[in-house]
Amino acid sequence: MNVPVWVNGELLDPAQARVSVWDHGLMVGDGVFETIKIVDGRSFALTRHLDRLALSAQRMDLPAPDTAAIADGVGKLLAAAPAWKLGRIRVTYTSGPGPLGSDRGTQGATTVVIVDEQPAFPATANVTVVPWPRNERGALSGVKSTSYGDNAKALAYAKARGGGEAIFGNLVGNLCEGTGSNIFIVSGGRLLTPTLESGCLAGVTRALVLEWFGAEESDLPLSALYSAEEAFLTSTTRDVQPIGRVDDTDLPAAPGPVTLKAMEVFAERAAANPNP
Repeated sequence: MNVPVWVNGELLDPAQARVSVWDHGLMVGDGVFETIKIVDGRSFALTRHLDRLALSAQRMDLPAPDTAAIADGVGKLLAAAPAWKLGRIRVTYTSGPGPLGSDRGTQGATTVVIVDEQPAFPATANVTVVPWPRNERGALSGVKSTSYGDNAKALAYAKARGGGEAIFGNLVGNLCEGTGSNIFIVSGGRLLTPTLESGCLAGVTRALVLEWFGAEESDLPLSALYSAEEAFLTSTTRDVQPIGRVDDTDLPAAPGPVTLKAMEVFAERAAANPNP
């Protein structure tokens, strides 16, 4: 089935869709994006994701995206797509065509929405801590920017060493996040996750786990990950995924009792409300 794409308000055949080669999202990564889960043909937590898209745009001094139009585009694409058991929506919003270099143009923003099927993640994750820190004081800290070169390099580094996700510390040596995930650990029976001040993204699934299951936000030394009783990743398309190994260190349980309960609560609450 050939599912259309949505570009600047138009539904187009993918073969006919065009974005300018001068677009700053392509040239310098000057844009923001969101990934939204599809479950049984329906989007999940769409409002939260579009709110975060708008916040990311604001933090990058981009014009406010038309989130109502984007939501309408999402609905049209889902109506045209198969009812996948699991899929993903990608919303990309850039500053639009511009000159060579970092100066922005004046032709207006570019908005693209595409949908596709999503393979399921493994039941447990092995993670690799990478040697490059997140800059928690950087201009893009906490922004879901299309400037993803550091994540691509880090994930390739992790996969070359047997990891399914890369984990970053930050400049002060504290635990931060994955390339596309947040991280929780259990230590001394307490469920802990890095604060947003660590430089991690304010993940939608992270927020829902905090609301639905509870956890403490805390500055955590990177070393705490290796000695954790349990640990798990959260992200839009993996929900709650237990961590089995950190580099060469096997964690005691994957999933442990706290992780298992978090998985159960998240699945139950998400099934009851597709737009929490």
